[in-house]
Amino acid sequence: MQEFAAALPQAKAKLNLPFAWPAVLNLGHLNPIPPKYRPSRKSRMRLQKIKSNSGPQAADDVTRMQTSFNVLDSLTALRNRRWRVYDLQYLVLFGYTIFSLSILPPAPLIKTGALVATSILLLMPITGQFFVPSMPIWTYLLYFFSSRFIAPEYRPHIWVKVLPALENVLYGANLSNILSAHTHAVLDVLAWIPYGIGHFALPAVCSALIFLFAAPGTTPVFARAFGYMCMLGVTIQLIFPCTPPWYEKAHGLEPAHYGMGGSPAGLARVDALLGVDMYTTSFSTAPLPFGAFPSLHSGNAVLEALFMQYCFPRFRTYFMIYVAWIWWATMYLNHHYAIDLVGGALISAVTYYIARVKWLPRPQVDKSTRWEYEYVEYGDRPRTLDEEYGYGYSNSYGLGLMGRRGSSDEWTLGSSSSFESLSRGDTSGSASSTPGILSPTTPDDDFRHTIMNLTPQGDMWSPERVRLESELSEVVVVR
Repeated sequence: MQEFAAALPQAKAKLNLPFAWPAVLNLGHLNPIPPKYRPSRKSRMRLQKIKSNSGPQAADDVTRMQTSFNVLDSLTALRNRRWRVYDLQYLVLFGYTIFSLSILPPAPLIKTGALVATSILLLMPITGQFFVPSMPIWTYLLYFFSSRFIAPEYRPHIWVKVLPALENVLYGANLSNILSAHTHAVLDVLAWIPYGIGHFALPAVCSALIFLFAAPGTTPVFARAFGYMCMLGVTIQLIFPCTPPWYEKAHGLEPAHYGMGGSPAGLARVDALLGVDMYTTSFSTAPLPFGAFPSLHSGNAVLEALFMQYCFPRFRTYFMIYVAWIWWATMYLNHHYAIDLVGGALISAVTYYIARVKWLPRPQVDKSTRWEYEYVEYGDRPRTLDEEYGYGYSNSYGLGLMGRRGSSDEWTLGSSSSFESLSRGDTSGSASSTPGILSPTTPDDDFRHTIMNLTPQGDMWSPERVRLESELSEVVVVR
């Protein structure tokens, strides 16, 4: 209790008001933390342990990147980590990886070498900060390309008539056949740009833009959402295989069987136009030729658009145009039905919503690049009473920061930005450098400006001003 009492004055500081006022009006000390919300002995000991383990480097800003090549640093962090239910994701990824490797052709030396190299990349801090958050993406790629080796006797029935029937029921016509009925070289090129280039290049482009100009910690959330959405899409395609529109054009509604090759469909015209074999061979030997539903071209585009409009809302219209563009290209090239596009959009929208509510850092409109951020807030949830008044010494009545981010979360986020909530070492009273207060974009700044503008500056004893000032004096800052 003595240690906690000694630390309490440093952790609690009143906001600097734009004017002086008598001490008799300072009523903040009359509003202590209710007993039921006071920190327990266990929570205080855990806070002290986190601070002692974080070390002097934890006082760095939230944009600090790891530069160490020492694998022992990561092993030490893993040993001291407080494991949570959320960490079960790594068991899921491990299961997908083992399954993918088990169905690949026997190559023990290559598989062992790949696992060793992957472990080193994950454990070295300088590379782990990028590869740990992107583990779902690499797992998805391995899972997708190895799925071709699943034995036919273990595969389900291929559905040929389901998607065309749903297309006619929902839209009254086969939109893909209508859009692909009339082709032209110019239209081929316009469709090739988003479908054949943008689909493969934009995930990296979006990741780079988000990393440079969005709030720190946004890129790891985007990478995980992208990877898990794709893994879910491939799993649905394996469980519910359906033929795409090009199969209907080539074979009608005849039953399909495993072993049949895929088709580049409209992309064959692009190969002929460019004089290359860029898509004919790759799509003819695709791992999932009957993975029409859901469309990952649609899912990827919608997820990218949702994350980009969240980070750069001024360009929301352009992101929507791109989604419409790739939807048209997908049907024009005869690769997906409209129902496939809707299915891909739905799983990406659900993935984005979960990521935004729980883990996505909130952007601050006055920041242009990641290096301008001094603190970040996570999630998109209503503020609770403890967050309103800023008491930060317990999980239930302290902004929830003790349970959301700590030094042990660096392995999860893959970035040192996870230290900002608990282990910042500065003692200044600056609100901009304090991670516990709300973002400048939240209504609390409007409350402060209301005090300044409600009455004349010299009218210190205005009843309305005194009331507002007494409320503001109750706000404290979390260290």
